[in-house]
Amino acid sequence: MVFVGGVAYVKWYKYNVLQKIENAFAPGYDPALELATYQSKPQGEGTLPNHPVDELELDFEVDGPSQHLRRKEQDWIDAIIHGKEPGHYFVLLGPKGSGKGTMVFDAMTVCQADGVAMLDAHPDLEVFRLKLGKAINYEYNEDSQTGLFQRRDPREGGPALDIERALTKLEKVALKVARRRGKPLVLIINNVHYFKNDDDGRSMLLQLQQRAEAWAASGIDDFWPFFVLSIYDLDHKEAMHAATHMHMSVKKKNISKSMVQQAIEVVGGRLSYLNKVARSKDMVEMAKHILAVEKAWLRSQIGLIPDCDDDVMDEQKWSSCSWLLLREFVRLRKEQERVRDEAIAAGQLDPNNTDLPLPTIPFWRCREIMTRADFLEELDHANIIAIDVQHDVRPDSMLILHAAREVVEEEGFDELLDNVRSRIDEIESLHRTREITV
Repeated sequence: MVFVGGVAYVKWYKYNVLQKIENAFAPGYDPALELATYQSKPQGEGTLPNHPVDELELDFEVDGPSQHLRRKEQDWIDAIIHGKEPGHYFVLLGPKGSGKGTMVFDAMTVCQADGVAMLDAHPDLEVFRLKLGKAINYEYNEDSQTGLFQRRDPREGGPALDIERALTKLEKVALKVARRRGKPLVLIINNVHYFKNDDDGRSMLLQLQQRAEAWAASGIDDFWPFFVLSIYDLDHKEAMHAATHMHMSVKKKNISKSMVQQAIEVVGGRLSYLNKVARSKDMVEMAKHILAVEKAWLRSQIGLIPDCDDDVMDEQKWSSCSWLLLREFVRLRKEQERVRDEAIAAGQLDPNNTDLPLPTIPFWRCREIMTRADFLEELDHANIIAIDVQHDVRPDSMLILHAAREVVEEEGFDELLDNVRSRIDEIESLHRTREITV
């Protein structure tokens, strides 16, 4: 009787696990979306609002206390999240605050998270394991009573093995549900760059990519299943449109075009900065305040220390090499402005259309400028630079460029940078001399 009961319980438990995972993709409650849309719900409301989708590429949507811009990339994101692009897996690239997460949540809100689950990556794989389990409603056999019939702990294989088990269960549910729904389930992993660049982190990325490739390849024939969508800052015209409408929606009054122009020249087209600027009474003052904060943050990350001690030599190597690159970006910006001014003076350019893109430098050239090959990744993770799919490097934002320019143009900056680099050479020379002496 014990044996028969154990077999029946195991059968029921496996069936119940698949049902729970299927329920995680049912329309309605999603943990990540619930947190993101909590402020936009009326008090006491338990269901997600169904937002209308406007067809305009740059339309300003207002929903309760939250206001944001509908970007032209939203149509792509909607198609992906709503399961209209089967047979592919996608990577969204773009700097922090450019609107990637907002577009994903907007698309999930429209379909009430039907067939969608979302989670955040984490450097600790045990934490990532728990996040994945919460997203797909899988408890890794921790809620089962099968320990009476097992000799080994199912978790002793580590987080990678648990995650593989979860993905296997998810695959079974996805195959079953896709036949009934006529479209695939969608799993979103946010902030994948949080995985550590070590053996465990690279193994986890490989594990996830193998699954993604297998799932995507099952729906297509002879076609590459991997796509990259690059999400950048708004251009000058889009930023003007967004900031003006945001301010009017929040403050309920018009604002002069010149004031919006001055603010955008400082913060650029980053949506997170535009949102802060548009909600303030004085947009220009807020833009200057954000720039001051960004400048202070930049100096705290890569500040130069004259006559530094050998204990901070490695940190000063990174800082000095970083400023070599930022100084080159500032030089390129000045060159862009000189060419623009000459074109305006010659009548070859409309004075009202003077928007300049962020300066870019090829990846290989950045290595030469910095004299190091291992610092670019750290700068990218710190959101000081951005590397695109063409291996071009640019400042992470217009705000970073302005902050770097203010520092570079300070009196005595070049001498300070040269002194720090000379001090590093002296310390390294002293270490070599000690080695020879020993």
